[in-house]
Amino acid sequence: MSESVVVTGAAAGVGRAVAHAFAKRGARLTLVARDESALECAASEVRDLGGSALVAPADVADPAQVDDAARRAVEEFGGIDVWVNDAMATVFAEFVDVSAAEFKRATEVTYLGYVHGTMAALRTMLPRDNGSIVQVGSALAYRAIPLQSAYCGAKFAVRGFSDSLRTELMHRGSRVRVTMVQLPAVNTPQFNWCLTRLPKHPMPVPPVYQPEVAAEAVYWAAHHRRREVWVGASAVAVILGNKLAPWLADRYLARTGYESQQMKELPVAADRPANLFEPVHAAATRGIFDSVAKQRSVQLWATMHRRTLVATAAGAAAAAGLVRVLR
Repeated sequence: MSESVVVTGAAAGVGRAVAHAFAKRGARLTLVARDESALECAASEVRDLGGSALVAPADVADPAQVDDAARRAVEEFGGIDVWVNDAMATVFAEFVDVSAAEFKRATEVTYLGYVHGTMAALRTMLPRDNGSIVQVGSALAYRAIPLQSAYCGAKFAVRGFSDSLRTELMHRGSRVRVTMVQLPAVNTPQFNWCLTRLPKHPMPVPPVYQPEVAAEAVYWAAHHRRREVWVGASAVAVILGNKLAPWLADRYLARTGYESQQMKELPVAADRPANLFEPVHAAATRGIFDSVAKQRSVQLWATMHRRTLVATAAGAAAAAGLVRVLR
């Protein structure tokens, strides 16, 4: 039987692309987000791609709503094999310009939403002693940047609680897996509707990848025992670079982090929507940065084919050694 998968943040962006990736493999999907109309569109796409879909509108900041979505998934599909936490919210502004209510809301969605989803997943996975929980993270879970203090703080928190939970599951001898996928900048619609107080339209810090790249990484992570999966050479460079010289990253980002997150030629519109407290009734997988977004990642391909590459390299080395001996 095909696997049962719950995806939060499934109405748009990476979450919607993740739903597509599982649907192509015939999965039975429970789609979770606030906007029911956007979820219905995503569900239609899932069915067209060969999957089954259940629409479960919920605000992940409310644990009762998340529990209800999980209950519906179990009733409809008989259980939950994979839970993908992806729902997010952010505020583009200097910390001093963010209100307490805004910071709280971004944290409740982007951090506590993952906590609530993980709790709901474990209630069905632990008794069965099987399942995979994938936390969609970011290189910003290791290296915070200016103008996104709430989002960066939440991603750091997700990494911390996931590491703690992983050790507890190991102590239990549980076969439930927790993996965090650390993404690079991705071309999603969030830059069109996130709350911003910047003078120019927000943008991801280049290089930018298409959400389908992230989705394939999430699908792969759900089926392989990896503590973390890093996606894109840029994410690897950011994570490792910060480990080596965080003070240098501080200075670099203080100098470049404002300009690199704003489109020079496009000011913020006066009537711009914001989805922090209420959903924006628009749905799409990709954002407006198609012209610069990468369709694939060589680094991710190498990660997914590591065993083959190692075996090939070992074979080549053995063959070279044999040639030397024969000579």
